[in-house]
Order: sequence, then structure tokens, then C-alpha cells
Amino acid sequence: MAISYNTTSFLFFTFLLLLVPENHSLTSDDLVSELIILRSKSPTGVIHLSNKLLRRILSIPVPRPFSFVVFFDSQKLHSEPEISLPTIKNEFLLLSSSFHTDNPHNKKLFFFDIEFQESQASFALFRVRSLPYICLVPPLATDFKRDSIRMKSSDFSGHAESMAEFIEAKTKLIVGPIHRPAFISKKQKMIIIALGLILTPFLVKKIVAGNTLLHNKHIWMAGSVFIYFFSVSGTMYNIINKIPIAMVDRDDQKKLVFFYEGNGMQLGAEGFTVGFLYTIFGLLLAFITHVLVHVKSRNIQRLVMLLAIFVSFWAVKKVIYLYNWKTGSGLPAYI
Repeated sequence: MAISYNTTSFLFFTFLLLLVPENHSLTSDDLVSELIILRSKSPTGVIHLSNKLLRRILSIPVPRPFSFVVFFDSQKLHSEPEISLPTIKNEFLLLSSSFHTDNPHNKKLFFFDIEFQESQASFALFRVRSLPYICLVPPLATDFKRDSIRMKSSDFSGHAESMAEFIEAKTKLIVGPIHRPAFISKKQKMIIIALGLILTPFLVKKIVAGNTLLHNKHIWMAGSVFIYFFSVSGTMYNIINKIPIAMVDRDDQKKLVFFYEGNGMQLGAEGFTVGFLYTIFGLLLAFITHVLVHVKSRNIQRLVMLLAIFVSFWAVKKVIYLYNWKTGSGLPAYI
């Protein structure tokens, strides 16, 4: 997502950042001590980078005694679902907190985040033109655009684990395991265990008697259909990547877009639609092979077969059409 600079503010802040001298008595050790204090005040270990702090970093001679990673943020773009900026930032915060948990005394690497509205001049120094943007600044960097190492989209598409691999490859430091928060708390685990112990005798009695939902074939059939739909609709992908069902139309804020043209992004509604079409086809095939064969009337069999073929052809046709429309491929002549 491209970002634009306010020209007046940009020139003013750039002048301050580059031309106004910082305290020349500041030593590398002084700066590292200051960064350690700032890091200790952050729950995730990420330090908020400002024009002033960046100027202090620029004031010490190279090579600096540390590398630093910068996450470039813009609150105005958090509502844009196609770039998933809040999700990527949460993974960056998780990366930082995990690194400092595993390396509490490390002084060789610091994590920063910076806000576009507050620090346009700093964005300009890095020549940031679009978000998401994450980069590593090595100790010898003098020109932040030329010397910094930008993470590619593939480096953070796998979330904090991929970011950690990037950091380890470029800095030769060990990040350590990523400590994701537990799905349920210890208190909730204790409650679940207690309920399980209380209900176990009743469950065992019902299982022995064969009187549970697990003995009902209709439950298994419904569960099979649900798992099939869950698989072909990409629901797990939507959950992991927090993909929205729809997005607001950029041209008309009152409208919702359920189908996004282009293979760079997929909305949840698209996956559900294709999953629904696949499920129709699968259910018809199961009906023909397991139910229709037991019907004695040949006329009814022929009629249902023709109807099933027509609906199946329509479903497959729609899937192919949506795929070609989504990817921009040429449409077959029969569509």
C-alpha cells in the first residue's frame, strides 16, 4: 500500500533530522544504556522510534555496537485488509518479546517501531514508499536506504518464525523459539480437567450402552460433510491469516466487496462460495452412488441423473469462471 508525504512537514523534519546537531558528547555506551532502559519499559521489548531518537543513533560513529530492526507503521492503514498491517505488527511484537525472553541480556540487537504520521522525515531517510515495510539496519549502515536490508514479503508471510529466520541469517544471532500465548489459561485447563473427571463415569456408562452421539450415523454423515466443506473452502487459511469475509469498496464506502479481482488476495466469501459449489458436486456424487442405485424405477433414476448432471455442470462451470476471473486468465469458449 503506497504512502504519500506531506511536503512541508517532510522538508521541515528532514532539515531538523539531518542538519540540527545532536549532543556530540553522546557515546555508544551511553546510547546502548538508554536503549536498554527504553526496552525494559516496553512489554514486548519494542522501542518506539522517533525523529529525535533516530538522530541520536545517527550521531554515534560507525560501526555501531548493535544492529536494529525497524517496523514501519501507519495507523491510517490499519483498516486496509489487503495488507494486514495489524497482523504483521503483532507478529513483529511477538518476535521481539520472544527474542528478549530467550536473550534477556543481549545488547547486539534492538527492535523499533515507527509511526508515519509522527516521523515522516525518518520514513524519507529509509525511502519507504509502501507498507508493510520491515528492515534490518546493520552496524556499518550510514545510508539507511542503501545499507539497510529489507525483509521481503516471503520473510514475514510465515509470521514471527519466518522473521526469526531472517534475523538469524543476517545477524548470525540466535533468536530462539517463538513463545506464542497459550490458547487457554492454566485456570481454564484446571476447570476442563475437573469437569472431565466429574463427567467420566456418566460418559463411560453411555458408551458401554451404545447410547451416545458418536453412535449416531447421521452425526457422522453431517460431520463428514462439514469437514469436506471446511477443507475445500479454505476456512483454516482464513482463520490463520485472519482474512475478512468482505471489505469496504474503496470507491463507495457504503458498499461491501465480497469478491476481490486479482490473485494477490482472497476474501473469505470467495472461499465459502467455491467450497459451497464443491460441496454440491460432492453431495450429488454421493447421492447417485449410494442412494439412487437402490431406486427401482429406471425413469426416476434417469430423471435424477439428468438433473444431477445439469447441476454438477453448472457448479463446475461457476468454479472455472471464478478462477479465470480471479486470475485474469482467458475464459474458455463454453463459459
